[in-house]
Amino acid sequence: MKKGIHPEYRPVVFRDASADYAFLTRSTAVSGKTIEWTDGNTYPVVDVDVSSASHPFYTGRGRVIDTAGRVEKFKQRYGKS
Repeated sequence: MKKGIHPEYRPVVFRDASADYAFLTRSTAVSGKTIEWTDGNTYPVVDVDVSSASHPFYTGRGRVIDTAGRVEKFKQRYGKS
């Protein structure tokens, strides 16, 4: 790798405030905020809107779209009379 052209790869905490969930991983993400982690060290923190703790696919709280109802609605509106 060339020196000086790559971003710093370091431990970063990603926090999902809506689910009260945070995890420590390595990333090149940049943040001006920091947080003290459970190991006593201070790490940069990146706030995210959705994580595996709040995403409907992973939590099982997803909606099932009624496609048959949409097709019937379309046929009623634009179908032959």
